[in-house]
Amino acid sequence: MADPYETRNLPETKQSEMWRGEFGNQYSERNLLNPPDLDQVYQRNYGVTRTALNRRFLADIPRSASILEVGCNLGNQLILLQQMGFENLNGIEIHEEIVKNAQFRVPLARVIEGSVLKIPFHDASFDLVFTSGLLIHIAPQNLPVAMKEIYRCAKSWIWGFEYHSPQMTEVPYRGQSELLWKADYVRLYTESFPDLELVSEQKLSYLENDNVDSMFLLRRK
Repeated sequence: MADPYETRNLPETKQSEMWRGEFGNQYSERNLLNPPDLDQVYQRNYGVTRTALNRRFLADIPRSASILEVGCNLGNQLILLQQMGFENLNGIEIHEEIVKNAQFRVPLARVIEGSVLKIPFHDASFDLVFTSGLLIHIAPQNLPVAMKEIYRCAKSWIWGFEYHSPQMTEVPYRGQSELLWKADYVRLYTESFPDLELVSEQKLSYLENDNVDSMFLLRRK
């Protein structure tokens, strides 16, 4: 269960201020996608759909598993999981208005306001906790806290989809600095939490440029 007091006084960083403002609104407007459109984006970028990736990585996860998406935005990923038959879906999002829109789009899920730097749930509240393009927007100095919060709330699995680079590398993002980084997030997780083991990872090269993303599933030993 969430602690109501923890959903207020969220940690403030340069990044959170940007995502709570007009910058965050514009991001959501660009990324309001239904499942077929989202699959088309993945097919165009990587030659494989998000649905196909989800089926591969989540094949052995019970459909009754409790799942939390950290940084769910408008709920695109939650909708895909709902279509796969997952029944216990939850999300947190830092932008209050976007929380309302996500809850409207995915009424069977529970979406509340929250930050990855202070996830408003108790330890081991969910069987699986996941991010999709969220860790890349956390500044390196705040990343250990974010990953510790995700690890704290995950009873069994951590699932991620993030930009990949062997080393932490800042990338300019829509004319802004200090808003996007790519790294080896699998290595950062396993070095920080020795009881995590890698179940599966797939590096996904972009078809039209040299960038690489990584989808990975980690499990507590």
